[in-house]
Amino acid sequence: MERSTSPIPRRLSRRFQIDMVGEGILVGLLAGAVITLYRIALSNAERLLRELTGAAAGSPLLMLAWAFVLFVVYYVVCRLVLWEPATSGSGIPQVDAEVMDRIDMPWYRVLPAKFAEGTLCAFAGLSLGREGPSVQLGGVSGKAVSRILHKERGEERLLVTCGAAAGMSAAFHAPLAGVLFAIEEIHREFTAPLIISVMTSSLAADFLVSQVLGVAPVLRLSFVQDLPHAHYPLLVLFGAICGLAGAAHNLGMFLCQEKLFDRLKGYLPYSRYAVPFVIAWFAAFFFPDYLCGGDAIVEIMLDNEGLTLIAVATLLVGKYLFTTICYGSGAPGGTLFPLVILGSLTGLLFGMLTSSLPGVPNSYVSNFMVLGIAGLFAGVVRAPVSAVVLCFELTGTLDALLAVSIVSITSYVVANLTHVEPFYEVGLGRLLDVTPEDPTVNGAGDRMLHTYTVGAGSMAEGRRISEVPWPNGSLVVNISRAGSNIIPRGNVTLMALDELLVTMNSDTDWDTDIIIHKLCESSVVGSGENGPSAR
Repeated sequence: MERSTSPIPRRLSRRFQIDMVGEGILVGLLAGAVITLYRIALSNAERLLRELTGAAAGSPLLMLAWAFVLFVVYYVVCRLVLWEPATSGSGIPQVDAEVMDRIDMPWYRVLPAKFAEGTLCAFAGLSLGREGPSVQLGGVSGKAVSRILHKERGEERLLVTCGAAAGMSAAFHAPLAGVLFAIEEIHREFTAPLIISVMTSSLAADFLVSQVLGVAPVLRLSFVQDLPHAHYPLLVLFGAICGLAGAAHNLGMFLCQEKLFDRLKGYLPYSRYAVPFVIAWFAAFFFPDYLCGGDAIVEIMLDNEGLTLIAVATLLVGKYLFTTICYGSGAPGGTLFPLVILGSLTGLLFGMLTSSLPGVPNSYVSNFMVLGIAGLFAGVVRAPVSAVVLCFELTGTLDALLAVSIVSITSYVVANLTHVEPFYEVGLGRLLDVTPEDPTVNGAGDRMLHTYTVGAGSMAEGRRISEVPWPNGSLVVNISRAGSNIIPRGNVTLMALDELLVTMNSDTDWDTDIIIHKLCESSVVGSGENGPSAR
């Protein structure tokens, strides 16, 4: 591929956009192949787990033997994480940091290590999801394609985003959700090359996975006839409940990390990982429904005859606590699929409670299970558009579009009003060790406020605030980075995905806005070959 040396971004050319389609397909096929093998490995690991623990249940000697097996798995996982630390946790914050140019993941180590760790954690029964690791595996697949094709660092970061979208798509059989998640949560920009390449990657990955594993969604949910409009206040109420539940979910996760696992300072990661592995042994014989991502709970919900409110509430609380401990320890695995299960349980609980109301038949309970996924996803991740599209692809119908949108947006607003930070932004902040500070904003006269996002490879990225040629009359008053506010002193270096709050004179805000947009506009040729170490 020809490289432009012009200061005008090469991404504006038609040739570049066509090239990105081909590169996106390559990334999607590689990521799709990796995630297909990963899903097969996880399914077999969970099946073997159920068979072995089912056979060992009731036999003290075999239960003790399973404890020894878990110890071996635990030791291997710890050694793998020590070998490649970038594989700890879900993997989504690492992909965010890679796109921000803050870390440089060695793809040739992350890919095999994360694959093995995720499979082993599933075999152990830890309550972790496959979607976070799939996003990271997809991201490093994109990086592998970039390195093989000898792309510059700026274009490499774009291909990492493509791989993340492909990973999400392949994990959920939801290509549109993969596209929107990558744009809404990871890259946070809408540009022509990004959308084109991300879409082709996501579709290519989904096509490959579908050829091997079939086209059925990972979660079979149905949406019956929409609620009568007279009952739409229930949707607003349910959205508010999901927003509060999402904030509580995040707060519990953060407190578990800070109050429990952050206090374990020595013998890392052994001391932290020991906690979920010990609990997994007890769960395997006494609470087997809580194991792994939550497929067993899905079967219980779909065959919900005889389920009581207490039983559903117990499943909800138990699954949340086990997931919180597993994720809080930093064990390799995600929370998106457990989050989907928790959302379905929340909807099932709300549906059972409201089915006794006049005009709300019991058949609408399945509707609230779908709505609960969107509501909790929007409240936890703060990606309401991705939540809506995910539910559309899980159900295969647009009948729920209005109802899902109402619940998702309401949940998003309510969760933000609680001032509890979004889930992955806090994870990114912990990874980057960002220290929040209270911004000082001085208003003056007739001023306007605008928000800008520093694009990857833009003129502003990598420069100190004092080095950026800001237009006259403009002033950066706050920087939001990974969920934290930073005082914009002159020596602060701007990074990709920083959100800038800029004040400017109202009589010149039009021209000033255009100039700052140009300063913050992405360019795939704006970063050097050497990545973050070159700064």
